[in-house]
Amino acid sequence: MIAIIPAATLHGVDGRSVSVEVHVGPGLPGFAVVGLPDAACRESRDRVRAALLSSEFKWPNRKVTVNLAPSGVRKGGAGLDLAIAIGLLVADSQLGAGLVRDHAFIGELGLDGSVRAVPGLLAQVDALTTTAVVVPREGFAEASLVGRHTVRGVTSLSELVAALRGEVPWPVPPLTPDAAATEHGPDLADVRGQRVGRWAVEVAAAGNHHLLLIGPPGAGKTMLAARLPGLLPALGTREAMETTRIHSAAGLALPASGLIERPPFRAPHHSASMVSVVGGGSASMRPGEVSLATNGVLMLDEMGEFPATVLDALRQPLEEGVVRISRARSTVVFPARFLLVGAMNPCPCGEGGPPGSCRCSDTARARYARRLSGPLLDRFDLRVPITRPDVFELLGAEMGERSEAVAGRVAAAREMAGARGVVGNAQLTLAQLERVAPVTKGALRVFEYRLRQGGLSARGLHRVRRVARTLADLAGCDGPLDEAHVCAALELRADPSGLQSAA
Repeated sequence: MIAIIPAATLHGVDGRSVSVEVHVGPGLPGFAVVGLPDAACRESRDRVRAALLSSEFKWPNRKVTVNLAPSGVRKGGAGLDLAIAIGLLVADSQLGAGLVRDHAFIGELGLDGSVRAVPGLLAQVDALTTTAVVVPREGFAEASLVGRHTVRGVTSLSELVAALRGEVPWPVPPLTPDAAATEHGPDLADVRGQRVGRWAVEVAAAGNHHLLLIGPPGAGKTMLAARLPGLLPALGTREAMETTRIHSAAGLALPASGLIERPPFRAPHHSASMVSVVGGGSASMRPGEVSLATNGVLMLDEMGEFPATVLDALRQPLEEGVVRISRARSTVVFPARFLLVGAMNPCPCGEGGPPGSCRCSDTARARYARRLSGPLLDRFDLRVPITRPDVFELLGAEMGERSEAVAGRVAAAREMAGARGVVGNAQLTLAQLERVAPVTKGALRVFEYRLRQGGLSARGLHRVRRVARTLADLAGCDGPLDEAHVCAALELRADPSGLQSAA
């Protein structure tokens, strides 16, 4: 007898519908899985057998063949275990075929018959067209986010079969907790002094502009960067679903509600490999840090210590918002729309700046400065030198403005950008820029001077205009950009050749 059970597998961050075809017939007893399975799929034979016997079902003493259709597409992971087990029970006449009609099954089986969660459950459920889908109980909230299916959460194979037969009611869905109070993380008021640094963080959050902070150790670069996510508004429905899909595919823990509602914050160590940052792999394609930071912030602390190849690999996702990973077997496109915040020292010893304070040779300083290539540096809208705060600022009792107040201005600026059809002004196209960011004659003269001096590239010119548009939005001005807006934007974009000495 043949049974066909709908299921799904994961490819990158997207789900693929799979038909699990199980045939039980005469022949030498055996179990074969065909249809380009990976090692985890092939090993399902032993997991399914142990789970069936532990759940007091019979193991057929006949030839069992499992085909994963379409057969020309590679399948990976252990999420097909549950569908294979149900298909085997139907093909062996231990379970009626009509009882599983229009049901799909996703889950890994334990040797004791328990049903376990699998990565990428949201994407896999989204790929199914059946009316009902059976998933592990701990994945119920995540699977319910799709909203098109009747979701059944089960804990064991025996519980599932009993519910299908009508012997017991379907398990009561777990309670979905109410949304927790919004957690904005550390407060910007903790940062003492750093007027320009605080201003740069606010502008970066308001316009989604990439930010580079350069200064000596202890200046507060990491503190400023870590407080940037708290200035960002909560994710919209589409962004929240996209972010949740990516984190689920990577196997990361999700909130109890199943939905990630706050912008993510990722801060990989400078020893991270190319694959861990950009994504990819050999056996399976996994999203990297740039994808996990989608709709949020990617912070590269000690940016000068990252390998140059890893840093230069960021250039394409910064420009296009996606990462295309091509291998011999397949090609995967990962989302990678993130706000990049880099923090680095001015030189290897970290001091830089005033004569006598730096212990590095001119050669060492020049070599360190070359860690960031010109094309990558040009993609930072904001390049700000940071100095150590004054003693009176550190010891003074007066605290800076709180994140809540700054976040209010950021939200207002982003609302103005949303009316232009973008999340932040950093995403404005050239055509949009000409329409929404006209410049006055005084501002035009400033641009002309900087271009003739060689201090701006063509890309830099457009980036400065976008920053100036954000500065005008923060000030509540929706008109043309004047000389003050442009000069302020240029102040936040320090000349690369002078960053080390300025810091």
